[in-house]
Amino acid sequence: MAAGAAASSALSAEGTVTKGPFTPDWPSLKRYRCPDWFRDAKLGIWSVWGPECVPEQGDWYARNLYIEGHAQYKHHLETWGHPSKHGYKDIVPLWKGENWDPQRLMRLYQQAGARYFCVIAQHHDNIDCWNSRFHRWNSVNMGPKKDVVGLWRAAAAQRGLRFGVTEHLGASWGWFGVSKGADMLGSKAGVPYDGVNPDFAELYHSGNEKAVEGWYAANTPDAYKQEWFNRIKDLVDSYQPDLLYSDGSLPFGDYGRKLLAHFYNSDQSRHGGKLEAVYNCKFNPKSEIPGGGWYSKDGGEFAPGSCVEDLERGVQDGIKAEPWQTDTCVGDWYYKRGIEYKTTTQVVRLLADIVSKNGNLLLNFPLRSDGTLDAPQEKIAAELAEWIHLNGEAIYGTRPWRVFGEGAPQMTGGHFNEDKQRYTAADIRFTTRGRVLYAIALGWPQSGNLTIRSLAGATVSSVHMPGASGALTFTREPGGLVVELPPTRPCHHAHVLRIEGAIGN
Repeated sequence: MAAGAAASSALSAEGTVTKGPFTPDWPSLKRYRCPDWFRDAKLGIWSVWGPECVPEQGDWYARNLYIEGHAQYKHHLETWGHPSKHGYKDIVPLWKGENWDPQRLMRLYQQAGARYFCVIAQHHDNIDCWNSRFHRWNSVNMGPKKDVVGLWRAAAAQRGLRFGVTEHLGASWGWFGVSKGADMLGSKAGVPYDGVNPDFAELYHSGNEKAVEGWYAANTPDAYKQEWFNRIKDLVDSYQPDLLYSDGSLPFGDYGRKLLAHFYNSDQSRHGGKLEAVYNCKFNPKSEIPGGGWYSKDGGEFAPGSCVEDLERGVQDGIKAEPWQTDTCVGDWYYKRGIEYKTTTQVVRLLADIVSKNGNLLLNFPLRSDGTLDAPQEKIAAELAEWIHLNGEAIYGTRPWRVFGEGAPQMTGGHFNEDKQRYTAADIRFTTRGRVLYAIALGWPQSGNLTIRSLAGATVSSVHMPGASGALTFTREPGGLVVELPPTRPCHHAHVLRIEGAIGN
């Protein structure tokens, strides 16, 4: 790490924060309010793209290739050789992006319904996907030799999409400790992996061979925390994102709070005193911090109200007072050959469920190493575009109703629960816009009649379905509002009713 550490040290004096109403303490940061653009956007698309897509073996390849017996270790051994000589450093140059067309992809994402776009700025693999001033291992010097973040940002701006960056650097120091290990068995037993080579210490870090288990390793040195601050501040200052996401809670105590205050203050300064910034992180409470905030189980910090909560591959179990976000993927986070993707129906139902509970969906479409989507993902995007074009009024700019929906019981809210949700034709999700109630039916009842129990006793003046001609016939019965659906379905995946009348809030 010598060269990288020296660069960080030389530039650390530039780590001053923008002054403003936010200071790096939780009572101040809890004065944050989520901007309306995020509350209205509802759907973002994310591109998790970097060297880890090269093997086409999915997420965490940079770490797992150093874990003897792991499927990705076996793939690496068979494809490139033993990690004592051929490690992650040898994968990085193979990420070329030779067919990457950010303008075309952004047009596709916008048509699919995205109102904001996010790019992974660096994964735990420690590769900065921008023209980094603090880190030599970046996408301008290596791999595609392009400013990936900058070119994505330009494409998003051309399409009028809000732009976000996700940082995963905080966990990298401890995460890469396995690169200092060695096989326990076989002909290479005891031969150190290439992570011990001091020539590559800037990539694999130094001193982390004894990293304490945990997301943000408890023995992460202050020098690395300062490096994290410098690199993420460089990212924020260089690209001025509307959204910043950390893969975990806010890292590294004072360093993290200082960075977050700077992000909010600099954004507010650019927007004439109006705060437009969104910071996403994950809440895993462990114990309270005196004076405000919580210590997190992952080793970081957070405070409810200081940012927008993110759930990874999970949904809430009810309406939340403050906006929140689910981040998930149509497949694996990085491109994985032969994976079974989510269907468009699953994506639409998930979106409706999340929006009904005051949330947003951030959906990753993983690119191949050459920078392209495969045919099944292109099909999902095209089908999503069709549904959104017809039914977007029930999604964008809406707010929750008095109940989020009706139907099957919900799983407990939290991370990694999306696959446990089972949506049926009996499930309905509600959103509102002004005096209009939208009922999103997640299936089509065989009877051809949809009963909305939550509207029993309500005064309804009209019911329409986007794509169907004329008003729909309905009756008020003791068990609810019974709507006669049109003989032909106007779309697939989920079906929207636009209901007007004295529906209550």
